[in-house]
Amino acid sequence: MTATLPEVNNENGVAVRCHSVTKTYGQGTAAVQALRGVNLEVRTGELLMLVGPSGCGKTTLISVIAGVLGRDGGDCSVFDHDYKQMAEVDTTRFRGRNIGFVFQTFNLIPTLTAAENVAAPLMINGAKRYVSVNQASEVLEKVGFDRRMMLSFPQDLSGGQQQRVAIARALVHNPKLIVCDEPTSALDGETGHMVMELMRRLALGKDRALVVVTHDARIFQFADRIARMEDGRITQVENPPSHADSPTNIT
Repeated sequence: MTATLPEVNNENGVAVRCHSVTKTYGQGTAAVQALRGVNLEVRTGELLMLVGPSGCGKTTLISVIAGVLGRDGGDCSVFDHDYKQMAEVDTTRFRGRNIGFVFQTFNLIPTLTAAENVAAPLMINGAKRYVSVNQASEVLEKVGFDRRMMLSFPQDLSGGQQQRVAIARALVHNPKLIVCDEPTSALDGETGHMVMELMRRLALGKDRALVVVTHDARIFQFADRIARMEDGRITQVENPPSHADSPTNIT
């Protein structure tokens, strides 16, 4: 029997704490060190953007934070919970309750409608199907979906529409931490701004946090802080530039 998971701790003002986190893919001469001693704190109530060149370890880092990927070394806690200290079933339950993840590849289930895809986290957590679908429909409305689009299957939706379904799915169960990998990459500027405004409104509060991996300088204005990453390490954490001063892109 697994122990009942305690509630997440929001009292110390830190949602995520990483210290000397390492991760290596492969072995021997084929080994690639993706994370080289990452130190990072994400505060409750903030939207932190993680930027840097492709291959620098951004997606690996957020995957470790979200519990999708295990780390090799160092410490990483989410609301004072360390995945390595949990049984596998408890890790799954903790993530299901407290983490929302927007994957860059969307990861939608092709046999489910848009509304059913968004409802999936609620049903996994034990909610009845009709309650879950109704709640999913409400969130989809907020990202610009009408009834016809909600009943469409992923293959019948554009890339930008699938992106919005993935974002709605990450938000629907009201998680404490939302982790996004390039959430606006398939969206035009206007829709990207609408989605980021929605995320701030629905996802952020004094007891929540959001981490966004992005190359999209158009959305830098929505950040509270920007963490720059290079060669598997956090090199700088800074306040965002004003929108007027933001570059048109970043690599």
